[in-house]
Amino acid sequence: MKLYTYFRSSAAYRVRIALNLKGAAYESVPVHLTRAGGEHRGAAYLALNPQGLVPALEDGGAVLTQSLAIIEYLDARFPEPALLPADALERARVQAFAHVIACDTHPLNNLRVLTYLRAELAQPEEAVRRWYRHWVAESLRACEALVARDGAEYCCGRALSLADVCLVPQIYNARRFDCDLAPYPGVVALADRLAALDAFARAAPENQPDAPAPPGVSS
Repeated sequence: MKLYTYFRSSAAYRVRIALNLKGAAYESVPVHLTRAGGEHRGAAYLALNPQGLVPALEDGGAVLTQSLAIIEYLDARFPEPALLPADALERARVQAFAHVIACDTHPLNNLRVLTYLRAELAQPEEAVRRWYRHWVAESLRACEALVARDGAEYCCGRALSLADVCLVPQIYNARRFDCDLAPYPGVVALADRLAALDAFARAAPENQPDAPAPPGVSS
């Protein structure tokens, strides 16, 4: 399998976590989203994913797009550990939590939206960051309540699931944009505990082959 990825993409981050949890071998193929106008806009990548977004997963000649669809595919192809419960009610709860982040929040805050705010609408950087923080706060307020209601060891009960896979990248990005996380102690503590697990840590942006070297460290 080949995963077309970008180290800072939270959608790609989700898929990297899922692949690691499944123990699935894959080749990481970096697609730089800002270099030379964005490699995702080039003809070669658009032939793989006409939407021009990361991630994309190539498996046996088939190409899959959209992070949640890719993870559901991986869950079917590699059944253990299951990221979606077999029970219909529990499955719906896990998917609802994941959708709060992946469907209601991420589309408002991804790179192409922020770029449009800066370039086409001429918004100053502080206004862009206010936009980002507003939607993160809306999301995490709901996630905090959902974890308090449905969580135990993980976001939704006592089994690690797709909800947890979505939460960790969201908290990572919230910190990158200096969001106030004090009102959400439950989800922050949970995300920090998950981020320390091997499958999550290996998927972290700073551990990707296309991540820039830290200041003072030669590449």
